Amino acid sequence: MAKALRILHVFPSFELGGSQRRMTTYLNASKTPHTHLVHAMDDCYDASSLSDHFRTAGIPEKAIPKNSLLSAVKTCRKLLRQINPDLLVTYNWGSIEWVLSNRMPKRCPMIQIQDGFGEDERSQERPKRQKMRRVAYRACDQVIVPSKQLETLARESWGIRDKRLMYIPNGIEVDLFSGAPDNNLLEQYGITPDHRIVGTVARLNPEKNIGRLIEAFSAIENKHTDARLVIVGDGVGMSALKMLAERICEPERVIFTGTLDTPEKIVPAFDVFALSSDTEQMPISVLEAMAASKPVASTDVGDIKDMVANENRSLIAGNEAASLASSLDKLLSDTELAHTIGAANKMAVKARFSLSKMVESYDRVFAEVARKPK
Repeated sequence: MAKALRILHVFPSFELGGSQRRMTTYLNASKTPHTHLVHAMDDCYDASSLSDHFRTAGIPEKAIPKNSLLSAVKTCRKLLRQINPDLLVTYNWGSIEWVLSNRMPKRCPMIQIQDGFGEDERSQERPKRQKMRRVAYRACDQVIVPSKQLETLARESWGIRDKRLMYIPNGIEVDLFSGAPDNNLLEQYGITPDHRIVGTVARLNPEKNIGRLIEAFSAIENKHTDARLVIVGDGVGMSALKMLAERICEPERVIFTGTLDTPEKIVPAFDVFALSSDTEQMPISVLEAMAASKPVASTDVGDIKDMVANENRSLIAGNEAASLASSLDKLLSDTELAHTIGAANKMAVKARFSLSKMVESYDRVFAEVARKPK
C-alpha cells in the first residue's frame, strides 16, 4: 500500500471550475490513503460540494496580505512551516505567493499545475508574469499541464526542462454521461421533448465569452424555431448576458440554469454542445459532451480540435460569432451528421481520456515527487 501523505492543495479559488472539478473527481476515484488539505485564497469553497475526500486547511482569507507580494510570501512561508505538508500542489498564477514561499530553502517537494490563463492574458502572457513564472516554476519539482499547447509554452516561455515537465490530459468517468437526462430537471426550465438544445457548461466569466455564443444563436434561431440555447453556469457576467439575450434573441429562447453540481443530468439532453471561449486549454466540459455522444461546435482554442474525433474537427473553427453560427446551423440542419459525429466523439473520449488513466498518473506523480529530498 502507498505511504499516506499530507498533501496541501492551494487554489486561487475553489470555485466550480475545470481544475477544481478535475481534482475533486480525482479525489473521489483515487484509492490512495493520502490526506488532502485544500486552501482557497479567496475563501470560495463552492467546489466542496463535489467531494468529501478532503478538508480545508483552516487558513482564513485575511491571513495573507493582499497588497504586498513580499509580505504575502513571508506569511505563506510561515503557514507552510505550520502545516508541514509532505507535498505542496499549487494551481495557476493566482497561487504564485505559495510557489515563491517554498524556495531558498525549500520546505517540501512542490508541484505546479497550470491549467491556462485568465482574461488579462488571453492573447499573450504579461511580461512581468512571464519572468516570474520562469523564476518560480523552475524551482518546482514538477510542472503539470493538461494540454499540448501549454506543454510547448512551459518549455519555450518558462524554460521548464523535460524531466520536470509532465503532460497529463484531463480524464472523466465516461459512463456517467451515458445515461438519460433528468426530465424533471428539464421541466423546471421549460424544456420539452420537442425542443432541440444547443447547450454549454461554463463559468460566466469574460474569457468564456458567452456573449459570442448568444450572438451566434441569435443568427440561426429564426431558421431553427424549435431550438433553445441552454447555458449552464454562473458568474460575474450573468446579469449582462441575460440583458444581451433579451435584446437580441426571441423571448424565452435562451435559458440560464445557473450552476448545476450534476451536469450529467442535463448534458445528455443537448443536441449540440457549444463552446465560445477566447482562451481554453483542455476543457472538461468538452470531454463530458463527447462522453454523452454529442457533436461539438467551438471556437478554435487550446487543444479542442485535437480532443474531438476527426469527424468533428471542421466544426472547431475561428473565433467569431459568424463561424460558430455556421457550425451550429450545420449540426442542427443535419441530424444524421450530428449523430455520426457524436458517436465518433464517444469512441474518442473512451479511448484517450478515461478517468482511470488520469487517476493513475496523478497517483504516481504525487508519490514520486513527495519522495524527493527537499
